[in-house]
Amino acid sequence: MPKVAVPETDDRMRAFAEKVFGCDTKDEDIREEISLFDVAEDCPILNQELAHHITTDDDIERRKKHIIRAQEGFASLMEEKPTYLEVPHFQRVAITGDYAAGVTMDDFELACKGLYRALNIREKYMRLAFQRYPSTTSHFLRKIEGEVWKPEDQVQPVFTPPPAAGEDPLDAKSLPPNLGYVARMRDGVIYVYKDSAAADKHEPLPLPTPDLTTFIDDMNFLIALIAQGPTKTYTHRRLKFLRSKFNVHEMLNEMEEMKELKNNPHRDFYNCRKVDTHIHAAACMNQKHLLRFIKKSYRVDADRVVYSAKGKEMTLKELFGSLNMHPYDLTVDSLDVHAGRQTFQRFDKFNAKYNPVGASELRDLYLKTENHISGEYFATIIKEVASDLEDARYQYAEPRLSIYGCNPNEWTKLSGWFIKHRVYSPNLKWMIQVPRIYDIFRGRNFVPHFGKMLENIFLPVFQATIDPHANPELSLFLKHVTGFDSVDDESKHSGHMFSTKSPKPEKWDIAKNPSYTYYIYYMYANIAILNQLRKERGMNTFQFRPHCGEAGAVTHLLACFMTADNISHGLNLKKSPVLQYLYFLTQIPIAMSPLSNNSLFLEYNKNPLLEFHQKGLMVSLSTDDPMQFHYTKEPLMEEYAIAAQVFKLSTCDMCEVARNSVLQSGLSHQEKVHFLGEHYLKEGPEGNDIRKTNVAQIRMAYRYETLCYELNLIQDGVKATNNKGVKVAGNEELRAALVWKSSLITARLVLSVSACIPSQCDHSLRGPEPTNSMMQCDGKMLQDLEA
Repeated sequence: MPKVAVPETDDRMRAFAEKVFGCDTKDEDIREEISLFDVAEDCPILNQELAHHITTDDDIERRKKHIIRAQEGFASLMEEKPTYLEVPHFQRVAITGDYAAGVTMDDFELACKGLYRALNIREKYMRLAFQRYPSTTSHFLRKIEGEVWKPEDQVQPVFTPPPAAGEDPLDAKSLPPNLGYVARMRDGVIYVYKDSAAADKHEPLPLPTPDLTTFIDDMNFLIALIAQGPTKTYTHRRLKFLRSKFNVHEMLNEMEEMKELKNNPHRDFYNCRKVDTHIHAAACMNQKHLLRFIKKSYRVDADRVVYSAKGKEMTLKELFGSLNMHPYDLTVDSLDVHAGRQTFQRFDKFNAKYNPVGASELRDLYLKTENHISGEYFATIIKEVASDLEDARYQYAEPRLSIYGCNPNEWTKLSGWFIKHRVYSPNLKWMIQVPRIYDIFRGRNFVPHFGKMLENIFLPVFQATIDPHANPELSLFLKHVTGFDSVDDESKHSGHMFSTKSPKPEKWDIAKNPSYTYYIYYMYANIAILNQLRKERGMNTFQFRPHCGEAGAVTHLLACFMTADNISHGLNLKKSPVLQYLYFLTQIPIAMSPLSNNSLFLEYNKNPLLEFHQKGLMVSLSTDDPMQFHYTKEPLMEEYAIAAQVFKLSTCDMCEVARNSVLQSGLSHQEKVHFLGEHYLKEGPEGNDIRKTNVAQIRMAYRYETLCYELNLIQDGVKATNNKGVKVAGNEELRAALVWKSSLITARLVLSVSACIPSQCDHSLRGPEPTNSMMQCDGKMLQDLEA
């Protein structure tokens, strides 16, 4: 926990967070015009309130002291950093005078305190799961606390290095010995015990584990923070400033950046490494590739038995005959796997596109790992895609394979497919995706409760970690897995509010899907403990990289701010300035797929990719599903080319995005050293080798100095707040009113709208209702504030 005084999560804050969460889990379409998390550009209430604060409430002397202290602090900060001899001279954008223009000092200090605690919350959960946290941000947090930042305190995920020349990547001889431990699930989390007797007494090994009550407490604080008026105003203005600052920087230094790149021998955009950080294995080929393979397989294997239905075996020729078609007559149009206008806002129709010519039989045969021919065709297609990547040389991909949690044998079958067909390529880094479809499994009685689904997903991995020789194929496969993903349609609302009173996974036995946050927490909790065990054994660890922010509630992004190493999509960040600013401060990587979004949720020209890039968020480009969205043999280059044309990206912009993709990916430390330079873990120009990345040092210096400046503002605000000491404590009630003034008024507006809509939530699964005393307290505060 932070060592500097921060706002505590009291009962009032919890009650307010539950109200916000409750409103946010309802259908967003009913309240499009009233958002708890956004700030309107021309809000008359906001403008009037700011004018009143500036003329009556603000402390001029305090503001002057802040300005002087901030200027001195930032000057000393720049003196402490080494001089970047390799950074050419460029024109810096400097702001002098009132750096918190339009925000009162009370609001500024309040916002800084909340942001400081939020940064500490993410750091805590990242360290617990051996996931990344930027050293620059960590350095500032230690400075605020009066401590010295140590590089050895930083944690990094561990990935399997590439095999040496002549070494077999699927060799089982180097597996470590059996530890003899026992793994069992309790309350949705796998614990590791020394033996069965310790397991019976629930005496687990001392592996650090996340605490549910603390997690809910932290989540409630963040929910209240992102709905808090002063913090929304401050972050909204900082984000506007960041975007404007980048535009000015580009106007002043674009030619200097281009000069750097022109003087960089050998390297250009085409031969700098780039990673497709979000792609699904079942759609990793383009539609023409799939059509060509179907026709080829028919020419070669027409009389081969490839399918079994209702106990009857069928040859490939008989299968196509039963579908009343001949492969020769197929075209990309009749194959009908490409998404188009008809899939916009229709995730169900998009999922149907995975069935070639609308036939699930062809999907089972060509795009599944488990079928009558043991997934041979699917493995061949993936190896052909990998061969194309190897020929391109500078492109890599991270395809997702599915584990559903329907039964514990899924891991054995998947790893057996991987080893049998040797689906290995140095240009592929594998990830496991877990679809959020518990409600379907429970409705068909495949699993008795949600806890069983979690157990089927994670227990085999724990057992293979404890005793690799018991299942050598799975142990080998896990060496090449870099992370877990959580996938499904985010726009579906469960109506459940995750809280301490939510049923434990073993008690969740109804045919209703838990909330997104419920899934995220229990996946993260198991991954965190698993990483602790694997790190202790010297094995590779796993990142948590869920789909998040493509649609649905803003609270999805909040849950992933706490738990995820990086996310895919992130479109809804534009709805919450506080979360967007936090994602910037912590440099959370976001794999964005504008072509995919264009066919499903958001038109291309409205995609926030350019806006996020300009503000300094760490974005990368990915394809998602080439079979549905792309036309060429190199879908990732297609994605870059279209983005460059639509958003008018410069060469430096594209190389920066490509560098981000390598940093975000599951490539090993050795590979990143080779692709980015030996100092890639350092941030700013020190960590950039222009000879390998083709990113201008001017750009890297600008990004680093901008991040330091924003963190320095928060440092200054937190220190000023704590220096006031007794004064703050003596005005607790007044400050409490100031904290929630904007939030409560906004909540009242939203709740008045929501009250008119019948709730579809299952009340037995909702969190605790606000008590009468809480409601009276909030009502009294509203009356006082309105008066």
